Amino acid sequence: MSLQFTQNLKLIQQLVMTPQLQQAIKLLQLSKFELTESIQQSLLENPLLEEKQAQPQAEEAEAQKKGPDGFHRINVQEKTLLKNAEWDDYLGVFSSTSRHARERDVPELTGTLENIYSRKPSLESHLYWQLSLSSLDDRQKDIGDNIIGNLGSNGYLQSTIEEIAAETGAGIEEVERVLEIIQFFDPVGVASRSLKECLTVQARFQGLEDPVLYSLIQDHLADIEEGRIKELVKSLGVEAERIEACLDTIRSFDPRPGMGYSEDEVIYISPDAYVFKIDDDFTILLNDEGLPDLQINSSYLEKDQDPQAAEYLKKKLQEAEWLVKSLHQRQKTLYKVLEYIVDYQREFFLKGPAFLRPMVLKDVAGTVGVHESTVSRITTSKYVSTPFGILDLKFFFGSGMETANGSQISSESIKLTLKSLISEEDRKDPLSDEKLSERLKEMLDVGIARRTVAKYRDILQIPSSKKRRQK
Repeated sequence: MSLQFTQNLKLIQQLVMTPQLQQAIKLLQLSKFELTESIQQSLLENPLLEEKQAQPQAEEAEAQKKGPDGFHRINVQEKTLLKNAEWDDYLGVFSSTSRHARERDVPELTGTLENIYSRKPSLESHLYWQLSLSSLDDRQKDIGDNIIGNLGSNGYLQSTIEEIAAETGAGIEEVERVLEIIQFFDPVGVASRSLKECLTVQARFQGLEDPVLYSLIQDHLADIEEGRIKELVKSLGVEAERIEACLDTIRSFDPRPGMGYSEDEVIYISPDAYVFKIDDDFTILLNDEGLPDLQINSSYLEKDQDPQAAEYLKKKLQEAEWLVKSLHQRQKTLYKVLEYIVDYQREFFLKGPAFLRPMVLKDVAGTVGVHESTVSRITTSKYVSTPFGILDLKFFFGSGMETANGSQISSESIKLTLKSLISEEDRKDPLSDEKLSERLKEMLDVGIARRTVAKYRDILQIPSSKKRRQK
């Protein structure tokens, strides 16, 4: 058997993603915060990219031609590659107003982070501050310092009195006295050793003296959790009205007093777009606040360069041009998708979530003229400010059910109706999933199975009828 080499000719088609296409796809799915970081990174890596500085309008025309160093700045009209993009305001061309007009007409949208965010004090620092201002002596403050240092994130004491006494060299009674004083610090009930003690301290702080209230806290928390009102009436020998009044008081207490001082960083959502109702129509305004306004610094290109440097700068110029073109395409796609959503979900923007219509990616892709995956990417980690709050763009996409007359109703509308039915039910005789299914069919004219009701109820974190029952 002999071995030999042969040549074969084969014709195939293959999709190859260029680096430019990969960059455009990546930018589509970035959130506003991630997009800002990505642009800042490009500014650091590409010497031909620079951020345009805000200048008075009288100097702006001249500044477009020359920078502060006297070098000529490339204008978008000079680059055939970008003649479809407005360089100076490429992030704002898809809105009904200019950047200067937006800053003038809607000043509340352009506030700085320093004006809306301030770090909250931690639970420990808040308690240490009160301890330093108290009338306790140094020895008692040392005990108090140890108690505060042994608190969990929910405000409960995680060490025993005996352990604290051993660590501080104090007597158990002395530790108990200091603990009682700290429990009356703000927030009241902090440093409690159990839920019963936490609720009791808050009742004592308010000067409440009803023995029924204290009996409920000490002996009947399980009955309260299960809603066994009849058993409580029979056990305590008092009227149901008095029990309900005590329960209302207990519900006003904070079972986890330390949670309000959590040190977890608050994450503020900056919407990618705003939808305003003006007269009988809606206006979409893309949010470019905080995004760098880019321009090309051509000072490097105007100097004589050796071939290697010239090739490097040519590559960086192409990268800069493609970045701006990709940013322009991202905003253009986002605007088109929002236009479709606002038009298709007009009843939602006028009347609220109950009027949300079923909508899938394919519906938007067909109208906007892009692939479904593009719609999926452009709606990932994006938020829009609506008359009904700031919502994730994914909120507007969802399946629905067909009613008897052939119309469609979204799952969100069904959930809202389900939640409303449960909130209005008789607590002594709550509606079962089967009855809820029948009620939904009567109200919405849609057939919905019992197991689907149970699934929606779980999503809404609503317990079963058995656990909702109050005896």
